[in-house]
Amino acid sequence: MLLRITRRYLAPYKGPLTIIIVLQLVGTIASLYLPTLNADIIDQGVAKGDTGYIMRTGGWMLAISIVQIIVTIVAAYLAARSSMGMGRDLRGAIFHRVVGFSAQEVSKFGAPTLISRNTNDVTQIQMVVFMALAMMVSAPITMVGGIVMALRQDVGLSWLVAVAVPLLALAVGLVIRRMIPQFQVMQTSIDSVNRIMREQITGIRVVRAFVREDHEAKRFGGANASLTSTALNVGRLQAIIFPVVMIILNASTVGVLWFGAGRVNSGDMQIGSLTAFMAYLIQILISVMMATFMTMMIPRASVSADRIGEVLDTLSSVAEPEMGVRTIAPAVDVVFDAVDFHYPGAESPVLKGLSFRAEPGHTTAVIGSTGAGKTTLVNLIPRLFDVTGGAIRVGGTDVREMDLDTLWREIGLVPQKPYLFTGTVASNLRYGNSDASDDQLWEALRVAQAKDFVEEMPEGLESPIAQGGTNVSGGQRQRLAIARALVRRPRVYLFDDSFSALDLSTDARLRAALRPETRDATVIIVAQRVSTIIDADLIVVLDDGAVVGQGRHTELLETCETYREIVDSQRSMSEVAV
Repeated sequence: MLLRITRRYLAPYKGPLTIIIVLQLVGTIASLYLPTLNADIIDQGVAKGDTGYIMRTGGWMLAISIVQIIVTIVAAYLAARSSMGMGRDLRGAIFHRVVGFSAQEVSKFGAPTLISRNTNDVTQIQMVVFMALAMMVSAPITMVGGIVMALRQDVGLSWLVAVAVPLLALAVGLVIRRMIPQFQVMQTSIDSVNRIMREQITGIRVVRAFVREDHEAKRFGGANASLTSTALNVGRLQAIIFPVVMIILNASTVGVLWFGAGRVNSGDMQIGSLTAFMAYLIQILISVMMATFMTMMIPRASVSADRIGEVLDTLSSVAEPEMGVRTIAPAVDVVFDAVDFHYPGAESPVLKGLSFRAEPGHTTAVIGSTGAGKTTLVNLIPRLFDVTGGAIRVGGTDVREMDLDTLWREIGLVPQKPYLFTGTVASNLRYGNSDASDDQLWEALRVAQAKDFVEEMPEGLESPIAQGGTNVSGGQRQRLAIARALVRRPRVYLFDDSFSALDLSTDARLRAALRPETRDATVIIVAQRVSTIIDADLIVVLDDGAVVGQGRHTELLETCETYREIVDSQRSMSEVAV
């Protein structure tokens, strides 16, 4: 998976990669030639007292060193640009894939792991790619070239290379083999820490309300301790590698001097050749060490690549048709035709045999007890989920046969938990229509009963909104979300319990202001309070996922026992008068 991802997302950088390879090749050849020149200075210049030869050869060495420095800097720069670009493209690919997920896939993965896969996991791959481009091109060339150049100096000491290199590779391989499972545990532990911290930040009010700070601190401490323990285990294994490399490197140097001294003494080898052989052996072992550091990072990057590949290979269960319908009839109704839906792995369906029609210019309300399937019903219309039986038709066309952008363009959804984005009041309202004028925004705020409190804000439409709308109250957040849907001017409005945080008088004023604004649109309202939907043209009563009554308020009081129970339970709270 790591190879597949790097091959795919490095493809646009073939030009820089070619330059990097050429530069690394030039720099490596230059570094391999330096010990030979140094040996010539010792054997021919110093031994014979030829100062001119020393100066000429030293000048060549200086020039080669400058070239090596320049090509190394340029190669590192290009490697950094290429790896950063690949990371950017990979993060973009993950983001676009996740944005295309239905609610089912998002629930399957979970938000914390999707975030860590798009940040931490991408960073691991990015680092490996940079190290590979910066070092792994030169490491094998240095290793092979160093062996060739060392043999040119003296074949008699070649057995030291044959012993040192495999020994180093074997020692490092044994350590890395133990690191791979630890890296897998580490990435999972990072997900756990992200998940728990996200839960605690999001639910901080609940934590404080129930005085569960100590419990949550212990819960986070457990996940944090698990991550720390795994990281320490990995760190200990990594700490072993460098001493092992240095021991073998130093032992090899001692071996060259020990056995080479005898060959110099017997006249079988020149002092310069001994120096060059030792330099080549060090280059070989250093290249192995560089490859070792690179190899240490590969297991973790491989785990990260598998996690990223899992996201990229997951297709949305809501598939867009190849030739989706892009035109909708002028009168956009919403028809549920024997609709069934069950969540993956669930034993029983959430919705069973739903059939009703929401007509343009009319308000259709859906009411029922908690868990009756009201929110699921609303989510099926914009295809946040797909029906598992029957069909939903918008404007006479099955939503599964419609172009998704066309479908979503016709729908204004106000979810049960309204979410506002970091920005301003205006930027959040223009989320539905980026071309909306200030006058259109104020009109939408007036209808949504939000104009007064926005006018009281210091900067009006440009007043800042925090992430999630946490700097406004729940009722204000709901009204801003309703205004956002009104700015869009869709032909189908979906209000999923969007009036629950409003007091009864504000609820009544808002519904009265909505009627003329939505008189030509299809309006579907999910509500808990009977007072919110008492004037609806059609009320659909749900019980355990099935329709148990349809009609107007007065009709249902006579024909639907479930609806009467709901009304009676709220009559005691003076929320409805019949």
